[in-house]
Amino acid sequence: MNQKLDEKQARFQSDNIQTRLGHIASNLARIKSFCSIAHKEAVMSVIAETKWFIEWTAAEMEPLQAEELVNIQVQLAISELSWDEIWLHEKARAEVAEQAGVWSGRVLDMSGLLCDAPTLS
Repeated sequence: MNQKLDEKQARFQSDNIQTRLGHIASNLARIKSFCSIAHKEAVMSVIAETKWFIEWTAAEMEPLQAEELVNIQVQLAISELSWDEIWLHEKARAEVAEQAGVWSGRVLDMSGLLCDAPTLS
């Protein structure tokens, strides 16, 4: 790994698991929204970063949750490999966006961050 990536990893891993899962969920939500408004390279960058975030988090989680994260990582890698083709077809981009939204919700649920949020009265 290069030094910049090592620094990013150190910063990311200094957060607790809940916060890291929140970052992963946020990135997945970005992928969803970027598929319709951003440049192809911006989406690819967020996909690559999300794969790293999962790599740096899954090993510290319970096996079933880790498996779900790794499955998301694999699907992101598959999309990444054919991203040029996906980007050319609006329907394919919409499918990736929809799936990223579903994953975002699942990872956010997994994080427990919403359960700990104070309720507004």
